[in-house]
Amino acid sequence: MLKPLRLEILGLLAAPISATGLSRRLGQPRQRLNYHLRELEKAGLIRCVAERRKGNCVERLYQTTARHYVIGPEALGRVSPPAQTAAERARGDRFSWSYLVTQLTRALVSLATLRRRADDAGQRLATAGLETSVRFASPAGFAEFNERLAAAVSGLVAEFHQPEGRSYEVFLGCYPTLKKGEEEQ
Repeated sequence: MLKPLRLEILGLLAAPISATGLSRRLGQPRQRLNYHLRELEKAGLIRCVAERRKGNCVERLYQTTARHYVIGPEALGRVSPPAQTAAERARGDRFSWSYLVTQLTRALVSLATLRRRADDAGQRLATAGLETSVRFASPAGFAEFNERLAAAVSGLVAEFHQPEGRSYEVFLGCYPTLKKGEEEQ
């Protein structure tokens, strides 16, 4: 799904457009674009939103199924960050970047599913978030902060956890702050 032409097609489908319209905008043969549109539709990334008669043909108008897409690392194959190693998993390494990426991916997949369910039911999705920055004088300060944060969160979880209540996932991450303009494109 990550072929450059397919990504370009996705970028143009925020508003409904036909293969013929895409052909004019991209300078590509309509038949080639129809192939890619079918593949994107099979993957659930786009949908046909209308059909209209054009002479002897029926022209289909396509549109993306979402405003934004998040690509999980497992979908990226060789270019993705590696999953947490067996050694990192064995020692419960909460400090590896792969652990954080794994947690982020799991949260994004869950949130996308929950959002779709809430939208389908016409309900609000109850979530909470916290974002802040902190500076550490040393790696030891970073390690101590993480231990105390884990202890504080564990204490709150123990205090508020009700076996019969509705279950929520709690996820916290800590990573170096990027300076403005440092983000990779």
